[in-house]
Amino acid sequence: MAVESNLRGMQEKDRNLAGAPVFGILFAIGLSHLLNDIIGGLVPAVYPLLKSSYHLSFSQVGLITLTYQTTSSLLQPLIGHYTDRRPRPFSLMAGMACTLVGVIMLSRAASFPAILIAATAVGIGSSVFHPESSRIARLASGGQHGLAQSIFQVGGNFGFSLGPLFAALVVFRHGQPSIAWFSLSALLAMIVLSQVGRWYKRENLKRSQAKAKSALPISAVPPGKVARAMTILLVLIFSKYIYMASITTYFTFYLISRFHISVQSAQMHLFYFLGASAAGILIGGPVGDRIGRKYVIWCSILGVLPFTLMLPYVNLFWTGVLSVAIGMILSSAFSAILVFAHELIPGKVGMISGLFFGFAFGVAGVGAAVLGKVADWTSIGFVYHLCSFLPVIGILAYFLPDVETPASAKAKQRVAIEMA
Repeated sequence: MAVESNLRGMQEKDRNLAGAPVFGILFAIGLSHLLNDIIGGLVPAVYPLLKSSYHLSFSQVGLITLTYQTTSSLLQPLIGHYTDRRPRPFSLMAGMACTLVGVIMLSRAASFPAILIAATAVGIGSSVFHPESSRIARLASGGQHGLAQSIFQVGGNFGFSLGPLFAALVVFRHGQPSIAWFSLSALLAMIVLSQVGRWYKRENLKRSQAKAKSALPISAVPPGKVARAMTILLVLIFSKYIYMASITTYFTFYLISRFHISVQSAQMHLFYFLGASAAGILIGGPVGDRIGRKYVIWCSILGVLPFTLMLPYVNLFWTGVLSVAIGMILSSAFSAILVFAHELIPGKVGMISGLFFGFAFGVAGVGAAVLGKVADWTSIGFVYHLCSFLPVIGILAYFLPDVETPASAKAKQRVAIEMA
């Protein structure tokens, strides 16, 4: 009862700062995410060019991914924790500038060590961008946190899918130096983020003044259950992103091997999957705002199980249909998971966002490498038989605490942005 009373008090105090979502800022941060992740999708897309140009082994190619993903995943929670205490409105521009430098370095890299340094710079830029931009999305949400995270994340998902397309249209036609053209993507993002930074500075000043007059936010979940719930959420992220890595990295190889289709046709199937994933992200957040995030997490992770179990046994047509369903259902979970974690540990938006984005990136990178080894030892088909059981882990969502009900979810749409 004391916790509920505290939460009601917080909601009353926050209502003065609440309002409709600031869609201009949400779309700006979503656009910036798109521009950032075009580069994120470009890096692995140019691996064939780099491999042939510098006679790299598959192990060296894997090391590029490991360098990029590790740099990004390890730094994100640290940067998020720092900016929780000392917000830096223009740090996003600095992070994007680091990405810009990395792109230019990659376009001019003449050796394997130089490629690794460029990948490190891009990874550092990503590590700054994701936790801070996730915080800004929450600040601009007007209390509709799931909707805000969906708008933010769908930009990145769509941008990542464009990376390979632009690589095929530009880099593979004009060579490694043409990678430098993608620095314009980072430059445009910096221009957009300069305006976002000014808004963020004004909002942060308002919240600092309100925070000085208010009690510190307290989780609705008893402290003893928070650690267990966070562990469950991270295990669910593990399940989701290992399966996603199996699709984004090896699905085209699987389709070519099993159905003997062309590379172009296999790429189109991957595009359909990525498009469905973007739609799932956009749907999952608002639905979580309305019916409760726990239900979205439960239905997304465990609900996709029948489709993943059928996928290795069906023909090409139904493979396409099932992959679209899998992409849409599975991707709907991340916005709900992230906002659920924010509510478990209020006041730590940057640290929690960095932890979950970093963990997702790290799991995807390591998972892709491990699944590649499994495919080498067995077959690419066996990978999908193995991964089809991963959504069983979704049953753990049953043990998540009930931090909200449909009624409280509706009320939270009127509640102010959590003071970061």
